[in-house]
Amino acid sequence: MKTKSNITKVSQSRLYRAVASSTAIETGKTTAEVEAKLKAKKSRFSHLTLA
Repeated sequence: MKTKSNITKVSQSRLYRAVASSTAIETGKTTAEVEAKLKAKKSRFSHLTLA
């Protein structure tokens, strides 16, 4: 029988930071630049939410 594990909800700011740091590594930009762009929501898919 399986037991329920505690599921930790990730905050949106932590999600932004994780995506920004991963993207920064791949693109060579700084994490701050990528995170600012994510928070600006001036993208083609601004109507979609993360996670």
